[in-house]
Amino acid sequence: MLSLSPRLLWSAMTAGCLFMVAVSFVLTDWLHLNPCHLCIFQRLLYLMLIPPALLAALLTPHPAARIPGLLTLPLAAAGAAAAGYQGWLQREPLGTVSCVGGQPDPIELAVEWLGQRMPELFLATGFCEDPELIILGLSLADWSLLGYIGCLLAAAWALWPRPRAQASPHPDLSENRP
Repeated sequence: MLSLSPRLLWSAMTAGCLFMVAVSFVLTDWLHLNPCHLCIFQRLLYLMLIPPALLAALLTPHPAARIPGLLTLPLAAAGAAAAGYQGWLQREPLGTVSCVGGQPDPIELAVEWLGQRMPELFLATGFCEDPELIILGLSLADWSLLGYIGCLLAAAWALWPRPRAQASPHPDLSENRP
C-alpha cells in the first residue's frame, strides 16, 4: 500500500506547482492565450508555493519542516480564492460582470508592476471573465482551483500530527519469534 508520507506530499506539491506553472507558459505561448490579472496572480502564487513546499520536503522529518509547510496554507488558500473568483466571473452571463473597473486593486497593481519588469512572465493582456480555453468542460481557472485544492489537502495531510510509534515496554514481546 502506498504510504502518503509528509515528504512524498511536499514533493508532490512541489512537482504539481512546477507542472501548473509550466503548463501555463506552454498553453499561453502555443495557443496565443491572453492571460488576465487573476491568471498571472495564480501563476505567481504557484511560483511562490514551490520554495516552501520544497523546503518542507527537504527538512522532513525534522519538526522545522512545519514552518515552511505552514506557509503553504495561506498561499494555496489565496490561490483557491483567486481561481474560484475567476471561475465565478467566467460562469456569469457575458457583459454582466467584469474584472475591469475603476481603481485597480492590489492584485492588479502587483501584476502590472511585475508585468513592467518581466513581461515575458507576468504581462496581463486578457480579461478575467473570458475563459478562452475549455478542457474537459473546465476553464483554466477551474483547473487551477482544483490544483490549489490539491495543494491545500496535501499540506493539511502532511502537517496533520501523527502518533509516534512507541517501543514496547517488554522487549521480548516486540520481537517476532517463531
